[in-house]
Formats: sequence, C-alpha cells, structure tokens
Amino acid sequence: MKETTTTVATETFMTPAQLLKHWQLHRNLTRKMINAFPEDKLFSYSVGGMRPFAELAMEFIGMAVPTLTGIITEKWERFKHEEAPSTKQELLDLWDEQTEIVNTLWPKIQAERFNDVVLAFGQWEMPVYLLVMYVVDNEIHHRGQGYVYLRSLGVEPPAFWDRE
Repeated sequence: MKETTTTVATETFMTPAQLLKHWQLHRNLTRKMINAFPEDKLFSYSVGGMRPFAELAMEFIGMAVPTLTGIITEKWERFKHEEAPSTKQELLDLWDEQTEIVNTLWPKIQAERFNDVVLAFGQWEMPVYLLVMYVVDNEIHHRGQGYVYLRSLGVEPPAFWDRE
C-alpha cells in the first residue's frame, strides 16, 4: 500500500525569519542612533522633560531579551543588569551582546507560538506576533525622540531608512 502525504497551504504574510530580519534592521538603525550621539549628551541631554536617549536605549534592551525569554519559557522576568552603562562604548557593547542573544533565542520560538495569546509581564495580553511588533514599535517611537535630540544638538542623524 502506498502512503500519501497531504500538505495544507496556509496564508502567511511574514515568516518568523522575516519578522526577525525586520526587527534586526530597526535595531541596526537604533545602534547607529546611539553611536551618533556625542558622548557627553547621550546620558544627559533631553528636550521637554523627555528621558535621555541612553535611558531609552536601556528600555529597548530591557524589553528585547526578556520578551523573547518569556515567549519561550512563559516566565516573564524583567531585565537585570548589574550596572548600567556609563559610556557610549559600554552601551554599544551591551546592545551588541543583547542582539546576539536575540539571534540565539529567536529560533527557539516555534512558528505556531506566534499566534498564541500571552500575558506578558502581567500587563500586556496579546498574540505573540503582536507582542514582538509592540517591542519593535516602542523602539521606533522612542527612536524618534533621538532624532529630535540629535537635530537640536546640530548633529545630522542617520537616515531613517538606512537600516542595514
């Protein structure tokens, strides 16, 4: 008797690999933003009471790996770092370290998991794919503040479309 296999086609707008690529391109641009800041302004400069860009970058760092870890383990723990970076290079090094961890964790998320609804950190209930998009959107939103800061400092920011 001959065995047969049935393949079911599903609609997919974006694969998990494409979503990761999209996110990493935004992370590349955010890294360029961090690097564009003068060392003496990255940790202190703000406009209109908004947080300095280094604090915003730490927020992005604080969301990325803990979110992926929560998606994989269902344990939603906040980011813990012994000591906050105090120089641009330390911040860039931490950014790069976290990017590698994102790349390591991502393949551990099963494709079906992206449609599961989770309650992230006890406050955000949504499907996994929307949670990841929230993390990306938050980074994009706050990166806009960085553009305002750099322009007000007379520094030409990286082009918003230059994400490679």
